[in-house]
Amino acid sequence: MKFLPKRAVPVILSIMLTGISQAKDKAPGYPINGVPFTQVKVTPDSFWGERIRQSREVTIPLAFSKCEETDRYTNFEHAAAKMAETARGDNSSNYRPTQFPFDDTDVYKTIEGASYLLQTYPDKNLEAYIDSVLDIVAAAQEPDGYLYTARTMNPAHPHDWSGPTRWSAEESGSHELYNLGHMVEGAIAHYQATGSRKFLDIAIRYADCVCREIGYGPGQKVVVPGHQIAEMALAKLYLVTGERKYLDEAKLFLDNKGKTARKDKYDQSYKPVIEQDEAVGHSVRAGYMYSGMADVAALTGDQSYVTAIDRIWDNMVGKKMYLTGGIGSTGGSEGFTENYDLPNMTGYCETCAAIANVYTNYRLFLLHGDAKYMDVLERALYNGVISGVSLDGGGFFYPNPLESHGQHQRQAWFGCACCPSNICRFIPSVPGYAYAVKDNRVYVNLYLSNTLTTKVNGQNLQLTQSTSYPWEGRIELTVDKAPSRQFALNLRIPGWARNEPVPTDLYRYADGKTPVFNVYLNGEKQEITADAEGYAVIDRKWKKGDKVVLDLQMETRIVEANSQVREDRGKIAVERGPIVYCAEWPDNDFNVLSATLSDRAAFTVVPTSLTVEGRQYGMNAIETTAQDNYTGNPAHNRSVKLRLIPYYAWAHRGNGNMEVWINRQSAGPTGRQTRR
Repeated sequence: MKFLPKRAVPVILSIMLTGISQAKDKAPGYPINGVPFTQVKVTPDSFWGERIRQSREVTIPLAFSKCEETDRYTNFEHAAAKMAETARGDNSSNYRPTQFPFDDTDVYKTIEGASYLLQTYPDKNLEAYIDSVLDIVAAAQEPDGYLYTARTMNPAHPHDWSGPTRWSAEESGSHELYNLGHMVEGAIAHYQATGSRKFLDIAIRYADCVCREIGYGPGQKVVVPGHQIAEMALAKLYLVTGERKYLDEAKLFLDNKGKTARKDKYDQSYKPVIEQDEAVGHSVRAGYMYSGMADVAALTGDQSYVTAIDRIWDNMVGKKMYLTGGIGSTGGSEGFTENYDLPNMTGYCETCAAIANVYTNYRLFLLHGDAKYMDVLERALYNGVISGVSLDGGGFFYPNPLESHGQHQRQAWFGCACCPSNICRFIPSVPGYAYAVKDNRVYVNLYLSNTLTTKVNGQNLQLTQSTSYPWEGRIELTVDKAPSRQFALNLRIPGWARNEPVPTDLYRYADGKTPVFNVYLNGEKQEITADAEGYAVIDRKWKKGDKVVLDLQMETRIVEANSQVREDRGKIAVERGPIVYCAEWPDNDFNVLSATLSDRAAFTVVPTSLTVEGRQYGMNAIETTAQDNYTGNPAHNRSVKLRLIPYYAWAHRGNGNMEVWINRQSAGPTGRQTRR
């Protein structure tokens, strides 16, 4: 099977985060509704327009080609062949699955991302290609709906992690329900994109199989997902189909955590979910579980889930999150360790975990309406997530450490390819996080150049947002079409603009600066401060042509960690706006690991670009004066020019030293920021 040429995919795309919305009959649901990506059209040459272009031209075509090259499709073909052989009494073949029993999900996730392309920019060639892949997937489904190639291709000798019978090793490694979750998410995206039920019906048959075989009734088993995501997916399937059994199954999975045979922190099964108060275990599993808890809580009204997530969030964001928004400090369990244990060079910060952090915080915003959750989301988005994919969209990180001695490099694919395929489905969804609506309130949560077309209280609203964010703090919003009724525009004032790098005491600014912001309406300055939820609110009767300007003073800031973070004692970090910066070897003619920096340093912002595969990618670098402690003796320090680049852009120019947290020298006179 050959993948379509790259040029057959449309030039730009806009994407929807398929979220959970309040039902029209006022049944339980999220109190705030996210605006879907189909209503947010990103400006092509903007920061996120460029990222989405890369996804279209490079990342998704690459992932499809890798699914072919690495026998992901062959798994389905072998499963279909085995069933055909068995039907005719032939048991001679001895197919062996690929390396992991969850390799099928790379196909599902890539289809999901490609389907997001189709939802706004239809493309018959891409649609036909996906359809041909789905023919292969459908042929591998067993008559009762079970679809798990690692067993079906060789029932007598399934994958080593799969167990002898269905679900027998689900809690220890089979990933049967994890496969279901990604299948359902991909199928819903494909259905929304094309109107075709081809993938959706495959997913429904597998979900029905699960509902028949896992439960409390006679002949059923009670097991829970060893790797969570089915909970989120089944909640979505309930909304798409109206079938309550899918939501009930999701709740069954959550309610039985800590009550089945497996009880340990790795998969968050050490106690019932409503009793948990700490982020533990495998960080991707954890983030997906917290997101599923939020979805089920919103749809069932179970407040005990919300109370538990709130406690866990306080622990994660207050004691276990990196400055980049990355989570999961150890590669041993790909997960959380003890409070304040945040090593830099060995920090794991899996790309998928940063994505899971976005999912969790977005849902908590929809539940609570507080900007602090979007602050954490933004931090993870601009640092922990996009660091996981190269500027050109064709190379990936699995872990994202905050220090390197040259041992880290991006790769085009991995044996365990969860991160590249997760990037496929996530990057196109970013515009779906920008806006939200509740009654007569419109939340502007992310700043990116785009046009918005949505409804407020059933009436049409069109806005144009223009900005150079994240490089500059000026955001212009123009009303192109206004509803006849009054509504409130809620502008998120980012935590960094309110002197809070994070909404806990895990990190704080250490430079003594006080940021300011101003809001202008039709050229007149407004006397507005951020409210208790972190928003500047303008509530009025709007008219076409009204223009709001939010001017966020964007300065370079020095950050220090809580003293209980052992690895960061005596160190400081640099950030500007939502971007965390790092010092990397190609930009400095000395060993960056020996640099010391004053928390009163003066900074110069330098527009620059990096060239990758012949294409330039613009960004702001930062320059300052530092000391090079090249002998280890402070008496021999020499003054050097230190250049820093956005953390997400490191590791594009060969292997060498990099660090986010820089040795701190004694404070001097307060510095001023300049720009050239």
